[in-house]
Amino acid sequence: MPPNKQWSGGTAHLARIGNLAAPIALVVIVIGFIVPVPEFALDLLLVLNISVTLIIMLNTVFIKNALEMSSFPSILVVTTLFRLMLNIAAIKLILGQGAAGEVIKGFGGYVAGSNVVLGFVIFAVIMIVNFLVITRGSERVAEVAARFTLDAMPGKQMAIDADLNTGLITEEEAKERRRRIQRESDFYGSMDGASKFVKNDAIAGILITLVNIIGGFAMGWMGNAGQMDVGDIFERYTLLTIGAGLVTQIPAVMVSTATSVIVTRAGADSNLSEDLLGQMFANRNVMYIASATCVALSFFLPRAFFLIVAALLALIGYMLGRRQKDVIKREEITIQESEADEIRNPENVVNILSIDSITLELGYGILPLVVADQGGDISDRVVIIRRQLAMEFGMIMPAIRFLDNLIIGPYEYMIKIRDVEVARNELLLDHYMAIRTADVEEELPGIKTTEPVFGVPAIWITEGQRDMAEMLGYTVYDPPTIIVTHLIETIKKYAHEFMGRQQVQQLIDNLKQEYPAVVDELVPKLMSLGEIQKVLRNLLKEGVSIRDLVTILETLADHAGTTQDPDMLTEYVRQSLGRAISKRFISEQRCSVITLDPALEQTIMESLQQTQQGSFLSLDPSVSNAVMGSLVTQVQKMAGLNQQPIVLASPVVRLYFKRMTEQVIPDLIVLSYNEIDPGLEVQSIGMVSLR
Repeated sequence: MPPNKQWSGGTAHLARIGNLAAPIALVVIVIGFIVPVPEFALDLLLVLNISVTLIIMLNTVFIKNALEMSSFPSILVVTTLFRLMLNIAAIKLILGQGAAGEVIKGFGGYVAGSNVVLGFVIFAVIMIVNFLVITRGSERVAEVAARFTLDAMPGKQMAIDADLNTGLITEEEAKERRRRIQRESDFYGSMDGASKFVKNDAIAGILITLVNIIGGFAMGWMGNAGQMDVGDIFERYTLLTIGAGLVTQIPAVMVSTATSVIVTRAGADSNLSEDLLGQMFANRNVMYIASATCVALSFFLPRAFFLIVAALLALIGYMLGRRQKDVIKREEITIQESEADEIRNPENVVNILSIDSITLELGYGILPLVVADQGGDISDRVVIIRRQLAMEFGMIMPAIRFLDNLIIGPYEYMIKIRDVEVARNELLLDHYMAIRTADVEEELPGIKTTEPVFGVPAIWITEGQRDMAEMLGYTVYDPPTIIVTHLIETIKKYAHEFMGRQQVQQLIDNLKQEYPAVVDELVPKLMSLGEIQKVLRNLLKEGVSIRDLVTILETLADHAGTTQDPDMLTEYVRQSLGRAISKRFISEQRCSVITLDPALEQTIMESLQQTQQGSFLSLDPSVSNAVMGSLVTQVQKMAGLNQQPIVLASPVVRLYFKRMTEQVIPDLIVLSYNEIDPGLEVQSIGMVSLR
């Protein structure tokens, strides 16, 4: 067999053995509770216990964060059971034979020596320190850490969503952070429960010691009556008890210490040694002050030791000072070198070539509205905006970048689309914007202004006027809501510009997972990515949702064989989405609309010009002016009736009439007869004509 195959087979064999290690260990522990353990086996298991707990304690010192030992709660449970099994095995030997192996005997004799009382006191102190200080402390820290970790989860999740929406992290990084937060929550929750094992193990050690002393003395006195005096019996069994207690309490202390270390490692970026040295011995002034204090104390207390420590602290302070100077020099050299490299490479402008799709720039006075640490929640609201646009329009909103701008006014904000300003407004940070509704009669005192999104009159009011304004029927907005609303409406207005080929590919890839037949029939056999993009852009430009992508692609597949004109294909798609379009723009069962004069429609159809790139409308300017004048009259008439102006046209004319009106009334809704839900009652209250 070739060497690599032998190695591969050996590795697989070791992996199978490793998978069985935990169940085998648990079975051995359970058997040890029942089956007597010989002295030599007990010696080996005690040495193994000490070694394993030492490894655990040292590992907790060198890890950088608690999750590097995420299995620690399970380790605590297994080691505690193992130690309990060793205690029971030692009890059997001590009470049954008056001996418990060389390890226990050695521990008891070394610590106690010829003085049983001294050994017992040392053992008692170790148990008390372990139970009252280390174990109780680690239990409390684990409990608090678990509670705080669970309480902080929602905030951490929101911070991840905010970073994802602003483009600071990728989707994969967001998933990894969420996974890490979940692991932290599970870990500290498990540690809270597992720490109870450590506490109860310390209590069990105390009780087992008392049982060993009392039971051992009773067994020894009954079994050796007349052969040994009472003092010898007490000394023998007490030494064995001290040895057995120490040989299990020392590992217990190490495990308790490891528990304390690992639950206090929250927020650490390096191992314990680096943290202690880097944080305690980082400031030279602290070293100098401590050194001077030791010198002062040397005049009243033993001088030699204080002066030695003072000299050592002063030396550390001097070394820290030199190191800080070296660091500053290195930083200056690095900065100079980087500046020189930048000068030598003026052509390196790749980093500034990229353009953000959406940018919200704020003056320094309203920056706190974005910064979460200062109470701002706009970045958190971006998550809601993203979901709202996905539900309403079916589009993937690009990341929004927040920037400070020192050129604009301190209370101004600016919205940019692809680095071009499209909207700007100024706020009064300590005021609210009140908008008067139709049924409000009473005027409010305040600073007159204009609502930035829809251009309606508004008033800036103080916080004290807010309750009164709401009681009167005013609609009141705070500054963050104004910015967010303005941002949403701006994104809706320019939604079609965000629909690039990459975004179309993402939508199609997502759809293909559930509807592969639809995608495979259309792309790339009948239409290219760019052609589908044009249709989706046409829909978004008029506020039509593309969320029902299945219907859109199926309609394109039905008609792409007869025409490749994106405008005509858009009209076919709109007809397929008729019910959704009706529900979006017509909220009531009965609807009043403006229609087009049949003569006007005939004129428009006769003015269509066909080219290889598509068709376009070529009307005489005088005719266009007459049509726009008639349209404005009808729209004003509907606005006077407090109704949303909607124009109804034939399917062939709809698109071209909409393009005619974009310069005059850009937000005008123009629908075709085929897009109206048959269940709606439509009434014409005006007609656009050539006269």
